[in-house]
Amino acid sequence: MRGVFDIVGPVMIGPSSSHTAGAARLGKMARIILGETPVEAIIELHGSFAQTYRGHGTDKALVAGLMGFSTEDERIRQAIDIAPDNGLKVDFAIVDLGDAHPNTAVLYVTGASGRKVRVVGASVGGGNIIITEIDGYPVELTGEYNTLLTIHQDKPGIISLVTHALSQEGVNIAFMRVSRQERGAQALMIIEADQIISEEALRLVKGIGAVKVALIVPPI
Repeated sequence: MRGVFDIVGPVMIGPSSSHTAGAARLGKMARIILGETPVEAIIELHGSFAQTYRGHGTDKALVAGLMGFSTEDERIRQAIDIAPDNGLKVDFAIVDLGDAHPNTAVLYVTGASGRKVRVVGASVGGGNIIITEIDGYPVELTGEYNTLLTIHQDKPGIISLVTHALSQEGVNIAFMRVSRQERGAQALMIIEADQIISEEALRLVKGIGAVKVALIVPPI
């Protein structure tokens, strides 16, 4: 089943829902995952993004998203010119990611505190996106749900503690995925929920000793 929004596309600035609206959402998602104001970004473009990014405004949209602009913000057209005034330096590069989705971008983003993240995502049509990798962890994050993201020590009982903290605040889990790069090291968990995840729920999760990073990713 598809809704009217999926057929018509999003309210947006730009010629292409995939190359402009989706790109803006990718940039905004990277900003949210970083958890602070970005000051520097290197953006690698693959496939169709790499071939048409100037003509379709993909570069402007990605930068606008990094600055937190919505898809309908008229400032998208001037985003690259505005970025230096917002303390954001951005460089672009063309890459070949093999059989990755043709509208894929890899964003290396640095925040004001020095925190860094690497986010890989694709614009999959109609302004919809999917984040497929965060700092080397495979994920499936669409930006459609209220989401809790954690980086925690990979040891028994942590998932149970996190889900218990959410249940205390009446949060029902719709989807959950846990990824790890090495047994017993760090793991990344993505929990998509049916309800808004409260600041109190976030505080409870942050209070779990093995949780190193916890942040809320609202729908975008």
